[in-house]
Amino acid sequence: MWNGWKKFQINNITVNYKDIVMRVYSLSLISLTLLLSGCVQPALKNQSVPASPSLADLGDASPALENYTQKYVNNDLWKRPQLSPRDRSIITVAALIARNDRVELPYHLNLALKNGVKPGEIAEIIAHLAFYSGWPDATSAAEITRGVFARHGITQAQLPPPDVTLLAVDEKVEEARSTQVASSFSHVSSGTVDFTEKAVFGDLWRRPDLSPRDRSLVTVSALIASGQVEQIGYHLNRAMNNGLTQSQASEMLTQLAFYAGWPRVFSALPVVKKVFEARNS
Repeated sequence: MWNGWKKFQINNITVNYKDIVMRVYSLSLISLTLLLSGCVQPALKNQSVPASPSLADLGDASPALENYTQKYVNNDLWKRPQLSPRDRSIITVAALIARNDRVELPYHLNLALKNGVKPGEIAEIIAHLAFYSGWPDATSAAEITRGVFARHGITQAQLPPPDVTLLAVDEKVEEARSTQVASSFSHVSSGTVDFTEKAVFGDLWRRPDLSPRDRSLVTVSALIASGQVEQIGYHLNRAMNNGLTQSQASEMLTQLAFYAGWPRVFSALPVVKKVFEARNS
């Protein structure tokens, strides 16, 4: 590099020639980066979604993990009769989306389709979790699901449209919920309360292509998987009001222990215990 950098004046302002050169250099790098990103992005979109690791792949990294997967997950957990394979798939897919798990999700989307979860129900699970896990997690899941659907020949025409005839609601129950939320939090965040009413409970929960019971199952699974303990009580009660049995809720925890981890499930257990006790009293 040339070290003879000079200074000169423009309108009585001293300018360092080195500063000008370095600024131009930096702008050039930024422009090149933007250009390359524009070239690479279409290539990324055309890549197939990678398959989940096989048992042999797991064994290459951890023989114990391969053994536990075969012994406890494949040969035991998924064969327990307390939940249908369809329900286990719904719980697992919800947990993986909530945790933004891009490695396991392709396999479990394929398994969910095999276990009877409809493409439209998967599409609704993703939309539902945009509100309960956040748009980035849902967007990530949508990109992976798009690849899985393409390999199965599932097109957008087979999925629920944006505008649908919404399910009826129990107006008395919803009015009580709305009043409680507004009185508690409107003065804290009126925007959050407004969107809770018009987007979440006024629209999302009323979409017909995922039953209220299954929406509740998705919601509670995602809350436990992401450690949102404070919200579990309300949504578990709502799930059981929507038709989820205590036995099914209990087994949901067992499924989540493997896919969200024992600590998150044990954090949820005291809340679930209180809900069960209150409903049985």
